[in-house]
Amino acid sequence: MKSLSYKSVLLLLLSMIVMQSSVSELWARTRIENICSVYGMKEIKLTGMGLIVGLDGTGDGSKNLPTIRSLAAALRHLNNPVVDLKDLAAANNVALVMIEATIPASGIRKGQKLDCFVSSMLGAKSLRGGRLLIAPVSTSEIGNEILAGLSSGAIILEDETSLATGKIINGLVMERDFELSFLDRKTRSITLLVDKQHAGFHTASEVARVVNSEFSFEAGNQQLAIAQGPGRVFIRIPKQYTESPVEFVAAVMEVGIDRPHQQARVVINPKSQTVIVTGEVEISPVVISHKNLTVGVGNVEGGLPGGFVPITGQQGQQSTQRLQQLVEALNQLRVPTEDVISIIRELHRSGKLHAEYDEH
Repeated sequence: MKSLSYKSVLLLLLSMIVMQSSVSELWARTRIENICSVYGMKEIKLTGMGLIVGLDGTGDGSKNLPTIRSLAAALRHLNNPVVDLKDLAAANNVALVMIEATIPASGIRKGQKLDCFVSSMLGAKSLRGGRLLIAPVSTSEIGNEILAGLSSGAIILEDETSLATGKIINGLVMERDFELSFLDRKTRSITLLVDKQHAGFHTASEVARVVNSEFSFEAGNQQLAIAQGPGRVFIRIPKQYTESPVEFVAAVMEVGIDRPHQQARVVINPKSQTVIVTGEVEISPVVISHKNLTVGVGNVEGGLPGGFVPITGQQGQQSTQRLQQLVEALNQLRVPTEDVISIIRELHRSGKLHAEYDEH
């Protein structure tokens, strides 16, 4: 076999580099399903009230009239009516609870089961060892409540520090179907909602562009996707997918988008001393003096005290700088995290921090 020439080897290496770059760019793309959801697909909250029985003297029935009335109603339903509510004054092994459950965005069918959660309403000390009597749950829309299912079962405490709340695994049995419609049958279309972290005119336009590019053959001379705002993208379903809209939605959600815009955001947790900064967060030129440290950010006019740390852009450039640069510089100077948090907090208060700010 003939050996490869130097030129052939070089071309082979260049081809491999190009292929690797293409693969890297492909993997760097973000799928639409990671930044968008389909309009109409939403979780549905279910709520109800019920009685937990079998508690070891840790209930609230002995001192709360609503619990006593609920227990009396339950006994009446079991053909054991109570003549006088005073007869139930010592019922401290029962507790009145709020029941909650969530139907997933994918919907649910009659007969399927969901986990449900219970929370004491009137001061029960502990729900350990209790069982929920059969209780209905309904949708939480005021004035439009719909019976969804029946809940019951043994209580499991998820957190030993919170004895007044618990969980019932598969405790809710659905009594009706909840099929959430994602398709506008009148216009034969779907609408994508861009999540708030990425919502913006650039992202919406880019989503529409990549969808139109991906399905250009199916669309013919039409544009399937139209950005209707910073958080909405309207998409017509091609004729080829009229009988299989689910397949079309699945294909759309797999389409990749390059560098989606991300909401500039700073999240601070002083308790855990955690600082999260997105790369898009900018700050205006400013001089920061904190304890024995003075930092000049950007091309600040006027003189600065000695010993300051300059963080600037190009020579003569009057522009905002990235907060990430400031944080990295402070970390290199081994500034304690609590001082970094204090500096960022004051930047926000002074209006020099250009980002959504969240402190908890």
